[in-house]
Amino acid sequence: MIDLSPNNILLSAADDDDDASVFSKVELAERQNPSPRKVLPDDGRIIHRSYTMPITYGAPIIADFGSARLGEPGGRRQKHSGDVMPGPYRAPEIVLGMPWDSKIDIWAIWDLFEGGRLFRAVNHDTGQLDDEHHLAEMVSLMGPPPKEFLRRSGDKYRQYWDSEGNWIAATPIPEQTLEMRETRHPVGSREKQLLLALARKILRWLPEDRPTAEDLFEDEYLTLSLPVVGNQTGQTTC
Repeated sequence: MIDLSPNNILLSAADDDDDASVFSKVELAERQNPSPRKVLPDDGRIIHRSYTMPITYGAPIIADFGSARLGEPGGRRQKHSGDVMPGPYRAPEIVLGMPWDSKIDIWAIWDLFEGGRLFRAVNHDTGQLDDEHHLAEMVSLMGPPPKEFLRRSGDKYRQYWDSEGNWIAATPIPEQTLEMRETRHPVGSREKQLLLALARKILRWLPEDRPTAEDLFEDEYLTLSLPVVGNQTGQTTC
């Protein structure tokens, strides 16, 4: 099992003119306006400011298996415990300290396509990671959690909800929708609707209500920009 976040998902460059030109544009921009850099006095090494790479449209590739959590063979829904995932990318069961399984792998896929965090999870007064703010953001985009989710969390939910799933914490629920947060595609476009449909498949309180990574392999939005290659029989496959 892999703790997936946008940090370890790479987008390959598709074999077309648009993606091929991405690297040429980066090279040209660097020549015309070199990134800030400094030379370390001790060993002469040169440190450059990180360059923001444009989004490409090739197939996503998983990288960096250093923090993978290994399960038993055949244990597709094996449960694990403990705090995993970077703060803003945590699934709700992680935030509340509940057992988790492989369904957390797909939770942060939004950031891969939008180029920004869906959940900020930060207390605006302190600037620190804050579970209450994180859960309030989830409620704003997903609605209240079902009673089964509350039951599984034990008494931990009582800090945030009553027994009916009504929000009782001090942090206000943000006024936002997924439609408001999706800014990559034009309003009313097919791509926007498909991305929102994909997000709604994933953003579910109960892990068993979410698709697996395998289920999403042929999702219509994810296959829009994947390269199509021919096989020896003349058919095409993604």
